[in-house]
Amino acid sequence: MMLFIAILIGCIVGALIGVNIPMIPYTYSGYLAIAIIAALDSVFGAISSSLQKKFDMKIFISGFFVNAILAMALTYLGQKLNVDIHLAAVVVFVGRMFNNLGTIRRYYVEKITDRKIIAKAEATIKESKKQ
Repeated sequence: MMLFIAILIGCIVGALIGVNIPMIPYTYSGYLAIAIIAALDSVFGAISSSLQKKFDMKIFISGFFVNAILAMALTYLGQKLNVDIHLAAVVVFVGRMFNNLGTIRRYYVEKITDRKIIAKAEATIKESKKQ
């Protein structure tokens, strides 16, 4: 629960900052885009691990910043070498986001399915007690 509150606060702060700062120059937009993808990967990973009851705030914070910095460094190196190295980071981070999203989806589908099965069983028990 605390994680979801932190995410909500982060989104609100980010939106307020985004409204009040000037436009990001085109030169830095590639770095920002790749950093956002890396940060989103960390957020989806945190949600997934919290559902599995394996969440650790230190790992989340370190992964959030280290992944973003590594992705920006790859983008910088790729620009200097005139090679699209940042695409490797995009593929890896987006792949991990889909894996984490799949884990989150499976968790909620199983939870909903279990509730329906329990409700059906309870209804059957009530029905048999009436007879």
